[in-house]
Amino acid sequence: MEKDRKVFNDPIHGNIELHPLCVRIVDTPQFQRLRFIKQLGGAYFVYPGAAHNRFEHSIGVCHLAGRLVRALKEKEFEDLEEKFKITPADILCVEVAGLCHDLGHGPFSHLFDKTIIPKLRKEKWEHENGSVDMFRYMLKVNDGLQEEFEKQGITSKDRTFIEELIVTLKPEELRKEWKYKGRPKEKGFLYEIVSNKRNGIDVDKWDYFARDCHMLGIGNNFNHNRCIAFARVIDVDVDGERERQICYRNKEAANLYDMFHTRYLLHNRAYQHKTNNIIEYMISEALVLANDFITFPGQNGKQRKMSEAIDDMEAYSLLNDGVIYNILGSRSSDSNMIKSKNILLRVLRRDLYKLVGEKRFAHNTFKDETDVKKDIGNVTSDTEDGNTIIDLVNLNYGKKDMNPIDFVNFYSKEEPDKAEPRHKEDVSLLLPKDFAEQLVRVYCKDPKFYTSVKERFDNWSKNTLKRAKKQKMSK
Repeated sequence: MEKDRKVFNDPIHGNIELHPLCVRIVDTPQFQRLRFIKQLGGAYFVYPGAAHNRFEHSIGVCHLAGRLVRALKEKEFEDLEEKFKITPADILCVEVAGLCHDLGHGPFSHLFDKTIIPKLRKEKWEHENGSVDMFRYMLKVNDGLQEEFEKQGITSKDRTFIEELIVTLKPEELRKEWKYKGRPKEKGFLYEIVSNKRNGIDVDKWDYFARDCHMLGIGNNFNHNRCIAFARVIDVDVDGERERQICYRNKEAANLYDMFHTRYLLHNRAYQHKTNNIIEYMISEALVLANDFITFPGQNGKQRKMSEAIDDMEAYSLLNDGVIYNILGSRSSDSNMIKSKNILLRVLRRDLYKLVGEKRFAHNTFKDETDVKKDIGNVTSDTEDGNTIIDLVNLNYGKKDMNPIDFVNFYSKEEPDKAEPRHKEDVSLLLPKDFAEQLVRVYCKDPKFYTSVKERFDNWSKNTLKRAKKQKMSK
């Protein structure tokens, strides 16, 4: 083993050996912070096994990113031009991006950037933006780290490449003009490894599917090792132009369908579990109420609120799941802080807002929660003080109502240098007809309103069923 490399014993991938540069990154306070951010946010309050954190997931993604890019290099065509070949710098950059892709997560992972920040800030902000900011901050404040990058041959252009791998663009944004500066279009397939906006097949998902299923006790039929073994880079036709993409052997189509079905199952049973969703709603409600009263020291000693910390990585590096104990331990007598503490105490005492009912609908039946409220009508008439919660859950295979496999190209054993899409009917006639659905859930905060809200919800549910039957008969 090379000097300064380190082996991590991982329950999912076994012994993971990291490059010395990756070890230096792991041994920074900014990366160690991920030990204190639960991978699945509030799901730990539902599944006792969901105790894993962003720390181990990030190491797993780094490992899989390295495995996949090396597998692609091994299968490079012999007559490939030298400038198009995968280099050692490419490999290391992809590994570093996999390691750092989640540096920007806040308390309770996606709960922070998907729910809490949108309620506190007007501008759009996602954890990937925070990951790039934290990556830059990490290089700045850790003595010798930037020099270690240079020692390993990672230039400023390579660091730009790493940032681009973390915040990738959609294929349609690159169709007319290649906007990346880190690598040329001929190496565009490298941008599909950590975060794949083309079809959703990337090592980030491969790790968290395997890790989450293992920790949650949910079966996983998808085998990422087969995908790595049968992945290769091939020139494919895209709107009359040749484009190098990661393609898979045609017999792996069924395995990839299992991957996206696993995604659906995890969302249905865990990520969007009815109890998980209401617990996360209560936690976000508590954190929003406490925003003005809990601060963290940032640059130049300035105290930052949670909503301000995303602009100051010194403050943000101190923000993790432990913020709920900052609130619980606060002595503030402000009414908002008292409300915040009481909500968190209800979570800890399992005194949760109660589910009134749920109903399943076809994809795009409702645009948003407001659209649901209009349809439900007077279900909330007795709860004008905000005691009713409507939760619209979108479940799909990762591409809304589209089949993600339609965006994958496959090659055959007989023609390994030619790839094209594969129709699902050629894979199996038993695959799903629809790839997306919606769930409407109604919760009640105050038990005294539960019976009346339940009655109205049941009437609405029956009416929607009758309405659906009429629409079906009229077609």
